[in-house]
Amino acid sequence: MFKLVNFTEYVQEVLKTAEYRKGEDFECIIAIAKALPGCLTQGKNYEEARTNLIDAIETWIISAIKDGEELPEVNNCKLIIGKPEELEAAHA
Repeated sequence: MFKLVNFTEYVQEVLKTAEYRKGEDFECIIAIAKALPGCLTQGKNYEEARTNLIDAIETWIISAIKDGEELPEVNNCKLIIGKPEELEAAHA
């Protein structure tokens, strides 16, 4: 069973799956959102990499929604997608 979450909560769940590595060729931190295929970025330090990863995650999600792709379930959570009135009707 999964839990329906809003956009912010979904981003936070994806962040829980993040992996951070020190760059091999350059002095940087690579940030990877393991739950979202191909979603990665980098920064000069952990804080910058994490901030950049949040932006990358948000962009990845919005792009997937626009393309009509199904978003993965992350930590037993699924993103609520729809107009507020449709969501209210679905939960009534």
